[in-house]
Amino acid sequence: MLLLSLGHACVDVYQGAVAALVPFFVSERAYTYAAASGVVLAASLLSSVVQPLFGALTDRWAMPWLLPVSTVVGGSGAALAGVGGNYALTLLAVAVSGIGVAAYHPEAAQVARQASRGSHTAMSWFSLGGNVGFAAAPLMVSAVVATGGLRASPLLVVPALAGAGLCVAALRSVRAREAAADGEGAVAGAAVSGEDDWPSFVRLTGAIVCRSIVFTGLSTFIALYVRERAGGGQVAGTVALFVLYLGGAAGTVAGGRLAARYGRLPVVRWSYAATVLAVAGVVLVPGPLLYVFVALASAGLYVPFSLHITLGQDYLPRRMGTASGVTLGLTVSIGGLASPLIGAVADAVSLRVALAPLIALPALGWLLLRTLREPGAAVASSR
Repeated sequence: MLLLSLGHACVDVYQGAVAALVPFFVSERAYTYAAASGVVLAASLLSSVVQPLFGALTDRWAMPWLLPVSTVVGGSGAALAGVGGNYALTLLAVAVSGIGVAAYHPEAAQVARQASRGSHTAMSWFSLGGNVGFAAAPLMVSAVVATGGLRASPLLVVPALAGAGLCVAALRSVRAREAAADGEGAVAGAAVSGEDDWPSFVRLTGAIVCRSIVFTGLSTFIALYVRERAGGGQVAGTVALFVLYLGGAAGTVAGGRLAARYGRLPVVRWSYAATVLAVAGVVLVPGPLLYVFVALASAGLYVPFSLHITLGQDYLPRRMGTASGVTLGLTVSIGGLASPLIGAVADAVSLRVALAPLIALPALGWLLLRTLREPGAAVASSR
């Protein structure tokens, strides 16, 4: 699980890197809010389209080779994003990065479920790796681009090369354990008996989409928003983005522990309700206190993150690859589809007005989750 978590960090650093590059595109290339959000859209659009495809493929065939290959593809796209000034080529580069990230998640989630043997806490550590990657992205991008400009972006490929090696080592470790246990541990950890519960899965997916739009909207624009509201220039924006991602890492670890004590669905519902107030604070509270609400919003958005994965897998026990691709990948990337709309409103009115609708989305997610039951109970009641 440690190797898988570290490999996950090396992949998800590229989801965070795209958002972290946005302020540099605005300052060096004079992109408008709409143009900058279009970069995030390009990283998300193809990822959203191909994510279910990769999930369906991994339901039919084991494709462990996807882990190292997709890691390299994701890193290569992000590394090329700053090369040259052509907007179309920039969009193409981040789109390639998004495809790499999309290819990674369905198979990685299945391997992690197998390695964790169904433990919510262990899955939260796997998810934590992705959050650490998100958190490290603004620091990595700032260190590279602030010193060498966007043309130094090829250096961003280094985590991908390290991540590919970690993925290979993790897969060897999992195979070795399977061989030692004659496959018994892998079967117990990878499969859940029961019927697929599509209605519950669809409602869970709707809630995750709401959460994804909020997080993607904040990660795309929070650096620019904090510079407007709290001052401090480029450094203040980078710190705000780091706080957003770091709060997510803390929330992910807390989510696994809270679920072990109180149950998955109560914890997920509480986190969505608390996020409404936290996002309201981000939008409405001025000054340095804004950083506190950024951290609270991030924690609230990420407490249910690993729980979404295991719930989705348990609602679709016969299609775990599809469930993983949707809960861990598609709904994360689909939030980028809303970024151009937020950017357009920001250009027309103000960034604060554009972010205000994000307050309502966690409430909508809570409504979708309100009547859900644990997967086993839902299946039993449907018979």
